[in-house]
Amino acid sequence: MKITQLHAVTVRIPQKPPIAPYQSRYRATSEKEALLIRLETDTGLVGWGETPVDWLGKSFEGTPEDLLRQAVLGRDPFDLESFYAENRLGSYLASGVEMAMWDLMGKATGRPVYQLLGGAVRKTVELAACMGIRPYHEAKEIARHYLAMGFSTLKTKAGRRAEEDLEMVRGIRDGVGDRLKLRIDPNQGYPPEVAFPLARDLEPYHLEYFEQPMPLGLIADAARLRRQTRTPIALNESVTTLEIVLQIIQLGAADVLLPDTYQCGGILGVKKVAALAEAAGLPCVFHCAHDLGLKTAAMLHVVASTPNFPLANDCTYYGLVDDIITPMHRIEAGRMAVPEGPGLGVAVDEAKVRQYQV
Repeated sequence: MKITQLHAVTVRIPQKPPIAPYQSRYRATSEKEALLIRLETDTGLVGWGETPVDWLGKSFEGTPEDLLRQAVLGRDPFDLESFYAENRLGSYLASGVEMAMWDLMGKATGRPVYQLLGGAVRKTVELAACMGIRPYHEAKEIARHYLAMGFSTLKTKAGRRAEEDLEMVRGIRDGVGDRLKLRIDPNQGYPPEVAFPLARDLEPYHLEYFEQPMPLGLIADAARLRRQTRTPIALNESVTTLEIVLQIIQLGAADVLLPDTYQCGGILGVKKVAALAEAAGLPCVFHCAHDLGLKTAAMLHVVASTPNFPLANDCTYYGLVDDIITPMHRIEAGRMAVPEGPGLGVAVDEAKVRQYQV
C-alpha cells in the first residue's frame, strides 16, 4: 500500500461557554483552528489526521501541501519508523500526517488503532474539564458547573499575574471545595523568582499539580522548584524529544508529564515518551490543544492502550459548537468511550470540512 494523494485544509470551528472565551496568558479565543490532513492510497483507502495550527511558534503557516507531498507521497503508511527518522516537516506537520497513517493502518487491517498500539487496558477515558483565566466569582460558578456535569478534575489557565492565579484558585475551592481535583497551567509564564513563591502560596489549596510554570528550557530550575515545594510539578511544553524527557527524569524535574502528538511528532512519539516515563515511575496525562474529533480520537486510542495514563486527561471537546466528524464524541459523567471502528474509528463529514474551511 502506497500513499498517492495528500490534501491539507485549515478549519475553524466556534466554541461556546463555559469554554469561550478561553483566556490564556497569551490571548482570549472563542474558536478552534486545526490543520486537517487527508491521505489517499493506491488501494482506495482514505486516512485522516489533525494537528493544531501553530499560531505561537509559526513553524508553518497556511496549508503547506507541496512540502507535505514531497515528504509523504509514495510512502507505505506502515513504515512509521522511517517516517520519523527522515522527518523534515517538524513535529506539528509530521504529527498530522502520522495520525492519518495510523488511520490508514487501522482501516487496512480492519482494526481500531488502540489494538495496533497493544490493545486496551481501559475502554473509557476519564477527562479533565478546562477553564480559561477567570475572576473569583466566575471561577467559582464554572467549577460548580463542571462538578454538576460529572467531571472529577478541573484545569485552569494562568500565568499573567500570581495574584490573579491565587484569586482564581480561591474561587474554585470556595465553590466546590476538594470535590474537584485542581491543576493550573501558567504556560511558561513566570521566571523562577515568581514561580517559586507562587508554588508555596498554592500549597494550602492542594493542587493535583502546577503545570509548566516556567519556560520550557528551565528544566534544572523545575527540579529545584520541585524539591522546595509540596505542590506537585508537571511539565508539558518541555516534553518533546526522548532525550529531553530523559533529562527531566534524571534531574527529577516533574511529578507528571503531559505529552501531545504535535510536540512529540505523533502517536508513536507519545507512546515512546509514556514508556520511558513508566520506567521511571512518572505518570502521564494526555495534553489537549482544543482538539477536534480526529485528535480527540487519537488521544482516546493512545490512553486506552497505555497503562501509564492513570489520571484524567485534558479535554475541551464539550466546548465545540460543532465538529468535522459525524456523530460527535459523547461525554458521559466526565468520561468518553474509545472508538471501536477501524482506524481512528470516526467518520469525517467532508461537507462539514468545506463548511468550516478557513
